[in-house]
Amino acid sequence: MKFNFFHLAPYPYLPEDWEDHHETMSLDFPNGNFDPEVGHGLYHRYLDELEYAESVGFDGIAVNEHHQTAYGIMPSPNIMAAALARRTSKAKIMVLGNAIPIRGNPLRVAEEIAMLDHLTDGRLVSGFVRGIGWEYFAHSISPTRSRSRFDEAHDLIIKAWTSTEPFQWIGENYEYRYVNIWPRPLQQPHPPIVMAGAGSLETMRWCAKHRHTFMAVISRTETIKAWFDGFREYAAQEGYEPDPEQLGWVAPVYVGETDKKAIEEARGPIEWYFKKSLRQPPGAGLPPGYMSTESLRTALTKGRIPNFDLSIEELIAGGYIIVGSPSTVAERIHALQETLGFGQLGANIPVGTVSQQQTRESTDAFAKEVIPLFREKTAPVAT
Repeated sequence: MKFNFFHLAPYPYLPEDWEDHHETMSLDFPNGNFDPEVGHGLYHRYLDELEYAESVGFDGIAVNEHHQTAYGIMPSPNIMAAALARRTSKAKIMVLGNAIPIRGNPLRVAEEIAMLDHLTDGRLVSGFVRGIGWEYFAHSISPTRSRSRFDEAHDLIIKAWTSTEPFQWIGENYEYRYVNIWPRPLQQPHPPIVMAGAGSLETMRWCAKHRHTFMAVISRTETIKAWFDGFREYAAQEGYEPDPEQLGWVAPVYVGETDKKAIEEARGPIEWYFKKSLRQPPGAGLPPGYMSTESLRTALTKGRIPNFDLSIEELIAGGYIIVGSPSTVAERIHALQETLGFGQLGANIPVGTVSQQQTRESTDAFAKEVIPLFREKTAPVAT
């Protein structure tokens, strides 16, 4: 089992009454609510937390991309990765990931990731994502073109990384007379690729076809199982059985002294994250055309569209989050691993409004009392 420290970089310092005036903290939520002095402190705090996670034994430290939102203030994960490159030395630096369909120039992504691969001494993991539906409105790109742009950008980036001679690219979405990137990546043929997704059928087929890692985002246990089972079925159609590390899961995690104390401490931050930061008006998260008819029908009929208006107790019971004492958290991860068969966990410890002190204490407890139980296959899981 690999453990990654995942950071959304939220901006939690919003007016108490913001929900009285706005449906969401994304897209059209006024950026006048961003205090540059507060944001300056947050960026340095968040980098400190990522660096600290490496120092206490996490296998990877993960950053991600979001735009025009207080939900996550990392519009360029590559900049965060570059800041981490020379101040860490062991952990994988995971960009989860570049939203390539809304980037105007996929070759810039190819070049930046290749540079980062060198700066990290080959520790880089390159994640690709499609981006949240409303981020297409933020970039004036039709959501109906999301899948086409993603697939073509991916293929172009891979070819740019692996070709040793200039070539021309004429596609449906991108056109380049010369493709000849310098530098080429350090890792050969290219850095490992991870696709973070919410279980659309096309995403699972695509990951299985290319043998990339599928990293599932937050949902209930039954839904994650359906996604992973679907991925394994598509992999079987491609003629292979995926390694458990090819299946990952990102979830909010909070470790406290006792179960009761952990729930008390995490209640406000966790419920802020689910009930406030994930709020979207109808059609914003899944705008028409963003998801195929087949995937949308599956999501609606099989209950794969999550309900985030839940209490922390309901979120724990549904498997959306992992909260409790070190022994409870270890038991829960072990049980989920047995049920789901995943080999990577992205622990989103600095979730929502969790304070800097709470993040440090929870990170320490997870690293020192949970991770060691999974390092050796013979090690007993806490009971």
